[in-house]
Amino acid sequence: MARQSVVASRAEQLLGTTVVATSPVAGGDIATAVKLRLSSGRSALLKTLSNAPPAFFATEAAGLRRLAATTPAGGLATPEVLAVADDCLILDWVETGRPSAEAAASFGRALARTHQSGVEQLGGAQFGAEQDGYIGRLPMLNRPLPTWPEFYAERRIAPYLKVLRDKAIMTPAQVAAVQTAADRGAQVVPDEPPALLHGDLWNGNVLWTREDGVVVIDPASYGGHREVDLAMLALFGLPQLTQVMAAYTEVAPLVPGWEDRLGFHQLFPLLVHACLFGGQYGARAAQVAQRYL
Repeated sequence: MARQSVVASRAEQLLGTTVVATSPVAGGDIATAVKLRLSSGRSALLKTLSNAPPAFFATEAAGLRRLAATTPAGGLATPEVLAVADDCLILDWVETGRPSAEAAASFGRALARTHQSGVEQLGGAQFGAEQDGYIGRLPMLNRPLPTWPEFYAERRIAPYLKVLRDKAIMTPAQVAAVQTAADRGAQVVPDEPPALLHGDLWNGNVLWTREDGVVVIDPASYGGHREVDLAMLALFGLPQLTQVMAAYTEVAPLVPGWEDRLGFHQLFPLLVHACLFGGQYGARAAQVAQRYL
């Protein structure tokens, strides 16, 4: 590892310790990531983003801490937040390994327990959160609403459909299909109390560790329907998903038919991806929406 002086100096200001070496980390879609080796022998990850939106890293740090508060009760594990500022976030380094059945089962149980025990971290029983957040680098509205169908249609679907319609990324017919499906939430989704969600639980935010464990990163947490996290896990093909779901349902059984409802909650991440990466995701969302019309 070499030493990038600007990055190292910024980390030293925040951590109060010497950075011996730095090296770039590949894989992030939004932020630039650098591995730090500290004089104590500890390693850390520094994430930075030029012209970051307001409270971008503070929101991520709050989400990590919120999830970590469920760890003592058997909930999800997250990397420790070492420092946070307007321009960067520094986390404990996670040594990754290969997926295993044991880690998958442990992850499923931990996710279920976070969903069960974490809503008190949000300060209320309504769907949403006290502050708005981000999904990727897009704004994510969290102002609470009393029911999940209302929240999903108004806070998760409508804002992104508006962007996609205004930019002509989706056709009027595609927009109408997704909005109509979202408006049928009360007929599609079982009524359940809010669960503390990771909120952006796709495969890339699930780190398999060398100790047969799992650590989650990059949350967009809020109080929502627990099937949202499950739908995200299924959307982009999490390894060992069958084992994860078997262990999850042992701890927190799901209302029958949950597999058929996954597509409904995949509408949101598909629209986010359409905003970020292009219209093929919008067309896919419209196709999925047809199942719920």
